[in-house]
Amino acid sequence: MSSSTTPCPAARTYNQRHIPRKYTPGRRRISIYWAWSYPWEAQRSPAAMENRYSTFTEVRNVLWPSYETPEYSSAQFLQGIAGTLELFHRSALSFQEVAGEASGHPVAVFQRTDQAGFTLPIDARILADTDTLLVFGLDHLLSDQAAAPEEIAALEQWLAREDTCLMIGPHHDVGDTDDYKRRQVEYEHHGDALVPRQQRFGQYTRSLLTAFGVPVINQWGLHPAQVAGTRDIAPLTTFRDLDEKRLLDGVTTFNFHPHLPHYALTGDDGNEVRILARQPIDLSRPHPFTEAGNTELNCLLWVPPSGRRAGDILMVDSTHFTTLFGGTDSLRRFWQNLARMK
Repeated sequence: MSSSTTPCPAARTYNQRHIPRKYTPGRRRISIYWAWSYPWEAQRSPAAMENRYSTFTEVRNVLWPSYETPEYSSAQFLQGIAGTLELFHRSALSFQEVAGEASGHPVAVFQRTDQAGFTLPIDARILADTDTLLVFGLDHLLSDQAAAPEEIAALEQWLAREDTCLMIGPHHDVGDTDDYKRRQVEYEHHGDALVPRQQRFGQYTRSLLTAFGVPVINQWGLHPAQVAGTRDIAPLTTFRDLDEKRLLDGVTTFNFHPHLPHYALTGDDGNEVRILARQPIDLSRPHPFTEAGNTELNCLLWVPPSGRRAGDILMVDSTHFTTLFGGTDSLRRFWQNLARMK
């Protein structure tokens, strides 16, 4: 092979046991936990109008011709809902690469119930070699995923350890109403033909927020504002004086996801939960949230250590760790900051 030839990517492994990572002072071991049941999500009927992922065939149709290349043909890629779930996995590879390089450790990836039917609750098998745990709340409410008392106890014990960080990332809650007219307003606001009129996510992550007394809930699916005359996402409104962890150093935007959740405070005076960043909303598209006078959504929250909890709790949408909706230098910088968080 000549020196000018592009090297082949590393071989991929599958269906093997996790190899624990050794603790290295100052270098975080990061793990992703997809809080869904892959079989439940993948086997939803394509005839269902609500609360399911799109099939990959639907993705190809709506985004044509983006996925009309050989690697996404039926000979090489799953065409049902499972294919769309695999897109999420593939879209997290960039984060894994960036965070792995910044931390010096490979990013481990776990699923609550995986493709092969193996169920893995959050316990010492995950936590023993993890310093930062990202819990991706892309499970539909109907699948009834919730943290068991044993999982909460394991997380409490883990968070009592210095320098741990639990990132809780429920996704959107679109169409939380029996009013079909309001569902249609929400649908037209976010503008994504692949999202049904009702798509409610994040029961598992909600159960964690409840268990740890974090007065926050994911609401809506809001379309971010754009810079006038461009297709670029509008910059974040940041509160850098509160950002003691320096997560926002060099960060001006996340990625352009068309239906972002608002992390609403449900009874906090601002002392327990600190809002570090808000995202401006597209006000040209009517929505009940903006009609009530709101112009921004809460998108990055931090709950500092308190009492027996020595670790941090963060809230940021799980889709900001994927590249399905673009990726920028600013987003990569956020990933690096998280991986190197003091």
